[in-house]
Amino acid sequence: MIKAYRLYTGNDGHSHIEKGVVDLGTFDEALAIRFLESEPHAFYDYHNAPTNQYVITLTGTLEFETYPGEKFILKPGEILIAQDITGTAHKWRLIGDEPWKRVYVTFDPAKPVNFVADK
Repeated sequence: MIKAYRLYTGNDGHSHIEKGVVDLGTFDEALAIRFLESEPHAFYDYHNAPTNQYVITLTGTLEFETYPGEKFILKPGEILIAQDITGTAHKWRLIGDEPWKRVYVTFDPAKPVNFVADK
């Protein structure tokens, strides 16, 4: 299993974090794919996900934080599932001296998400 974090908007209108994994045997339909790189020590203040997307981290280690103060560290090889397209948002900052190289894979929000939450 591959470690994953899901950012979502709760019933309270805030962005929240759920920890879990993605199922390796599942195929997901992708709508679009995009590659992006941010320089070492970059940060992005509070924002919502622009669309429902998987974010696959190739290099770089980041700290994510939601507006209510929930935090997690995202490492290379881990998956972020960004679904907080509304609400109070999240921010991130790069930790260390590596750039953040990543792949965004947009998915249809009406389809099931390949995510199994930790118990």
